[in-house]
Amino acid sequence: MRCPLRGTPFRRRDPDSRLNTVLQEIDRRIINQLQSGFPLCERPYESAAKALNLDESDLINRIGLLLENGTLTRFGPLYNADRMGGANVLAAMTVPLERFDAVAEQVNAHPEIAHNYARDHALNMWFVAAAPTPEAVEHTFCRIEAETGLTVHRFPKEREFFVELKLTA
Repeated sequence: MRCPLRGTPFRRRDPDSRLNTVLQEIDRRIINQLQSGFPLCERPYESAAKALNLDESDLINRIGLLLENGTLTRFGPLYNADRMGGANVLAAMTVPLERFDAVAEQVNAHPEIAHNYARDHALNMWFVAAAPTPEAVEHTFCRIEAETGLTVHRFPKEREFFVELKLTA
């Protein structure tokens, strides 16, 4: 089955730009409901849409618009690679501001990169790599270093905490 939506690449935005986005009530309901889970069935979008009193195509279109306008930066599952026998590692880089967007595109071009965030810190780009083995994660970091000429600082997990963060829209 083909997934109709993909997470959008990291885009650097004015932090106040989302304040100008007025959410419709249905968009709030979509965001709030889908944070609690997504159906695992043959037609998950159809099932999720039905619970929201929408058509499948309406739900897909609305999620696409929320990604496009920056209200959502990602839509998709979060896998615990460790539990599946793989590895995931938090990493950070110090990226010159004039290169930030270009480096973000280089980093995000790697399928192992799960998500990428800008931070107001000396280490201003943070991302997570997930792969079937620790060696594959390390190989990704080495490729990113070779492509960008910048150091990837690795922060492997020492202990796991479960924080069920849900933000009300």
